[in-house]
Amino acid sequence: MTYVYLFKYIIIGDTGVGKSCLLLQFTDKRFQPVHDLTIGVEFEACMVNIDGKQIKLQIWDTAGQESFRSITRSYYRGAAGALLVYDITRRETFNHLISWLEDAQQHSSSNMVIMLIGNKSDLESHRDVKREEGAAFAHEHGLIFMETSAKTACNVEEAFINTAKEIYRQIQQGLFDVHNEATGIKIGPQQCISTSVGPSTAQRNSGDIEFNSGCC
Repeated sequence: MTYVYLFKYIIIGDTGVGKSCLLLQFTDKRFQPVHDLTIGVEFEACMVNIDGKQIKLQIWDTAGQESFRSITRSYYRGAAGALLVYDITRRETFNHLISWLEDAQQHSSSNMVIMLIGNKSDLESHRDVKREEGAAFAHEHGLIFMETSAKTACNVEEAFINTAKEIYRQIQQGLFDVHNEATGIKIGPQQCISTSVGPSTAQRNSGDIEFNSGCC
């Protein structure tokens, strides 16, 4: 399928916050309660429709363990968007956000769009981080914010798609140089774009890797 732009995403955050489950829910529409720890990075791609334009998302799911942080840092380069995830039932994952954010800001483009995600909103009875705290952190650091549940799929599509909408908006405003792939954006084949895919519909398409780890 043709597309207007390709956006590279990276998903970051502590181990066990549900990064891989969010990606699986977004691409496969399913929840896997037991998931092997991500070793290094994993990759998926899918198509979404933004303002009638087909956008290809290339999404890199990174390991949260400290031992893999040096590998993760290499994937910030050339990323247009980042999903920074914490677990609302584990305050330590919220407390570590500043470290992840500093890494992202140090190793990525200054224009990278960051979506802060408080995951596991289905576990309200075990909540350890108030929604207002997440919103305040996002406001303080200029991030977009949503709470999600990879289990129930609540706000999962919205998190990925709203990040793409913000990147696209900034392209329209001239804030991204789309001719420089270091921004994490690649111009697509520029063919006729079908509008049959709705604005909240993602289609699985895990082939065709335009970026690779050597280019990140």
